[in-house]
Amino acid sequence: MANHLIKNGYNVYGTDASESGISNANKINPGRFFIQDLSSDGLPSGLNQQKFSKIISTEVIEHLYDPRKYISFCKNVLLKAGGGELIISTPYHGYLKNLVMALTGTLDKHFTVLWDGGHIKFWSKRTLTKILEEQGFQVIDFKGVGRIPYIWKSMLIKAIIK
Repeated sequence: MANHLIKNGYNVYGTDASESGISNANKINPGRFFIQDLSSDGLPSGLNQQKFSKIISTEVIEHLYDPRKYISFCKNVLLKAGGGELIISTPYHGYLKNLVMALTGTLDKHFTVLWDGGHIKFWSKRTLTKILEEQGFQVIDFKGVGRIPYIWKSMLIKAIIK
């Protein structure tokens, strides 16, 4: 996604924990992608002087042991620029979707513990909104993505911090 945005004229930098992913992305747009250690409190050294008014986080928060620390990290990055927007995508797990999975016998497969490096947190609109608001964000938009309403595959939440 970042390379697509760069191709369309946006000033984008990307971070990830995957060295191979960063290496591949930098082959297309060198110097725009950096290894991010989410256990640290700061941006990678190549981005320390940058100010960011928007963070797009795709399919990250469901893999984290400490999502509050991650939201705090995002808040601090945005406040360095005087505030901004945080857009998060994550798999959707609302009541109706979970009920449908339970009734169709797919719950165990979906919440498998056998996927090394897989999802460890399962978010609904309510839970993701709550953790954002705890850190001072205001949620301004929500979209369910994929499938039919309330059985969505993923969700997007946009929040602002001032």
